[in-house]
Amino acid sequence: MNSEMEVGSKKFTDKNRCWELEMSSSFCRRIYTEVEEVGWEHLVKLGEDLTFIRFRIMDNKRRAHIVEITLDKTYPIPRSSSCPQDVPYNSHLEWSSNSRLRDAVQQFQRHVDKLQDFWLTLDDIDRSFCVIDPKHSHLAVSYRQIKIGSNCCIVLSINVDDPRSLPECRFLGSDTEVNTLRDIWKQN
Repeated sequence: MNSEMEVGSKKFTDKNRCWELEMSSSFCRRIYTEVEEVGWEHLVKLGEDLTFIRFRIMDNKRRAHIVEITLDKTYPIPRSSSCPQDVPYNSHLEWSSNSRLRDAVQQFQRHVDKLQDFWLTLDDIDRSFCVIDPKHSHLAVSYRQIKIGSNCCIVLSINVDDPRSLPECRFLGSDTEVNTLRDIWKQN
């Protein structure tokens, strides 16, 4: 006998409800197991329904980086994943039906590792010059505005893929000072 119960305006059979509970339980077990594989010490946030997960990884300079993963109940296929706030560009995380959270975190770790030279370059600029923008160093920002005179500054745009190359430069200030600095720049 297949009994029905009504919830709101929806009817569920006992069989359907049991299947939903089983799937939910299986989903929960899988997420907890995979968080364990990554390491609970890396977990920053886990949504109530377990579909939103935020992990922190540390780079070799002990800077914290966050990867956010949004899942749906059909996991392992995620709805979206992102690398917010602290990288200059997002990496596309590769997923397959065999993917696990550990795989996404490892991919993000490789992405962060590739950006180390970029961040070292920004650290050198921040230590060596009077940076006026951004006011606080931010790992996602690839430019620095540097004060170079009383009424003049230069904006350096650092190439993320080749941070040791000559940066794109833009001078800001009065025409007289900017033209003089541009001439000096062209000579060197």
